[in-house]
Amino acid sequence: MKTFLALLVISTISAGLIWVALAGDRPTSAPPAPAATATATATSSPQAEPAPDPVGLAVRPPAAVAEYDRGAFGKAWSDDVTVAGGHNGCDTRNDILRRDLIDPQIRPGTFGCLVESGELEDPYTGQLVHFERGDREVEIDHVVALADAWRSGAAAWTPELRRDFANDPRNLLATAAQVNQDKGADTASEWLPPAADFRCDYVRTRVEVKRAYGLTVTQAEHDALASVLAGCPD
Repeated sequence: MKTFLALLVISTISAGLIWVALAGDRPTSAPPAPAATATATATSSPQAEPAPDPVGLAVRPPAAVAEYDRGAFGKAWSDDVTVAGGHNGCDTRNDILRRDLIDPQIRPGTFGCLVESGELEDPYTGQLVHFERGDREVEIDHVVALADAWRSGAAAWTPELRRDFANDPRNLLATAAQVNQDKGADTASEWLPPAADFRCDYVRTRVEVKRAYGLTVTQAEHDALASVLAGCPD
């Protein structure tokens, strides 16, 4: 009996010691939660997309090509089937005069072709100019001048394409001779019509023609075209 009690006491003491040892290994309280780190979340607003380029033409410096020669664009004022309105038995110059003059008078016996006289409301100046066959008061202007086209891509074209370009009605306007000579082969960065209310039409025509033929612009011309278009109605 004494032996049993002694063993019981020893077992109880041993269990207590084990419990104390285990308790000493445990934290007396839960460790503090790690301090929350304030992380600033960057709220970036979506970047605005750049406005579309109203010009939409490749920008390049003038090509280093052989000197411009009017003859590279073929005979002046041809009547070719590949040009819109061409091959109608009438040269391009008279086609444009009939289109642009007010009340054009046609020479009898020319199958409605040869313009003898008429009045022109000059688009570049807004002035009224009288046209009489044989005088030099009215000329036909290439809106994109042939020399400009030559430097901006046409030097690499076939002779047929250059001929068509030179006779394309989209690129032709009857205008007062003096203002046509003042314009010469200038680009839009060098010359704009004196009549400010025609500048939008003029610039749009330049862009349309250059796009149609894959011609380029210089950076200066691109900026001048964009500047005018920015103020034009849609």
